[in-house]
Amino acid sequence: MTVRTVAQCARGRVWLLCFTLVLFAWNAGPVLAQALDVGQARRDETAQVDWYDLRKLPVEGRGWSDTAAFFDRLPARAEGLVRKDVWGLSRQTAGLCARFTTSATAVHCRWKLTSTNLALPHMPATGVSGVDLYVRHGGAWRWLATGFPKEQVNQVVLVQGLPPGEHEFLLYLPLYNGVAELEVGVPRDAPLAPGRAYSPDRAKPLVFYGTSITQGGCASRPGMVHTAILQRRLERPVINLGFSGNGRLEAEVGQLLAELDPAVYVLDCLPNLGAADVKERTEPLVKILRQARPETPILLVEDRSYTDGFLLQGKRQRNLESRKELRAAFDRLQAAGLPGLHYLEGEHLLGDDNEGTVDSSHPTDLGFVRQADAFEIVLRKILNQPAGNP
Repeated sequence: MTVRTVAQCARGRVWLLCFTLVLFAWNAGPVLAQALDVGQARRDETAQVDWYDLRKLPVEGRGWSDTAAFFDRLPARAEGLVRKDVWGLSRQTAGLCARFTTSATAVHCRWKLTSTNLALPHMPATGVSGVDLYVRHGGAWRWLATGFPKEQVNQVVLVQGLPPGEHEFLLYLPLYNGVAELEVGVPRDAPLAPGRAYSPDRAKPLVFYGTSITQGGCASRPGMVHTAILQRRLERPVINLGFSGNGRLEAEVGQLLAELDPAVYVLDCLPNLGAADVKERTEPLVKILRQARPETPILLVEDRSYTDGFLLQGKRQRNLESRKELRAAFDRLQAAGLPGLHYLEGEHLLGDDNEGTVDSSHPTDLGFVRQADAFEIVLRKILNQPAGNP
């Protein structure tokens, strides 16, 4: 064997060893990243808790950094571009979340809401204004605790008595309220670091544009909206652009969507539109996105069936007419040669037993799980991400 051959083999063994170590580190679970400087914390000497501003961590779900307030969902320049109602709803924190790692034995949270309206008649305060904590355990995200909102400013111990060792957490922000401030607290001198980064092939977000259902009405807690369930199942970031009552396939919103570079655009606005608007607005919005992002998949979603539509024919007819126009628009777009278009039917999004909503329209947690199941099948195909592959 020549000297050159020996050197090549040695380099090959070193490369294989490094590759093996990387795979081991990835599969072994969360690894503590560079911890935040404790000097950045606000120390509570009485409670012996270090409080870290959530903005020190990577906050997911933000499509733009040039926002009027940090936790807004649209850029500041959207004010005056989109309708007033859309702008106001964009200041609610649906879909925003942060992952962090710590070996702390307890996790605290303090958050200040922008509105004193903590609940809705058909949606509990935990979903409207609460926070939701998950932990990665056994290779999957598992629910761990919910922060119950009782005032405009809330401070809670989310969990205590955690076993020794490093754990990775995922904290969801409120669905139907805004957040002015949010801090995560850990016992004094416990490390706090960003969570594990997404793999490069899954770094691009899934962008959902839709209605109150997309925004999360009426989930019992922030982690139960289908977009969050899909984020955990698919291990991909999500940008939730659901605007309650105001997801209307508007060109102004489409221009903003076109600035993003997602893995998939999901257009799910039919619950807020009559058939005539579906016919008028679908194709122009898709063309805006396709012109800006020629290769990004676009998923068109039919409206869920009203769960009382089996008896109330007016509601059933609205479903059928809107779907007819969406399908026709989809067919015309395909006939025109626009690539990368996909379609999800709405008939079975919430199941078939009429038990999936609180008011025939907005899902319960059961309805959101069923909706996530339906979305997951088509999204895995679009993303070429086989079932069973988180």
